[in-house]
Amino acid sequence: MRIYKHYNQWEDWINGMWRHVEKDEYESYLQKAIEFTGDHVKYGESMAIVIKEWENTMLHNLTNSSMNKRAFLGHCACCLAINCPEYIVRDAWRLLTEKQRHDADMIAQKHIDNWINEYKTNSTGLRKDLGKQMLLEWNT
Repeated sequence: MRIYKHYNQWEDWINGMWRHVEKDEYESYLQKAIEFTGDHVKYGESMAIVIKEWENTMLHNLTNSSMNKRAFLGHCACCLAINCPEYIVRDAWRLLTEKQRHDADMIAQKHIDNWINEYKTNSTGLRKDLGKQMLLEWNT
């Protein structure tokens, strides 16, 4: 089930993930993003933190079946850890090796799968009761 949150509740929006930086700051952010995303251990640690701390952002985006969840989680992790905007993370991603991208994707998928399992297990609402009787029993 898709959950919608207004953008002014998204922690990614609040923390500047969608902002643009000045041209003279771009190279510095790009180098930080290459180094950070190229280290799947540090990247994964930040993913674990952001997935817990940015509850509204995760609900809105990880329940979207058409979202590239791995990329999105990585963008969020970079924003949280190194204050890097999303568009620079995309530029950095293209400069990583195939192995670096693969390792980052695998750690992202692990965190996404854990989040989805946790969400399914602990969410409230109709989905939790699927498979059970939905109508009241009447004593006759």
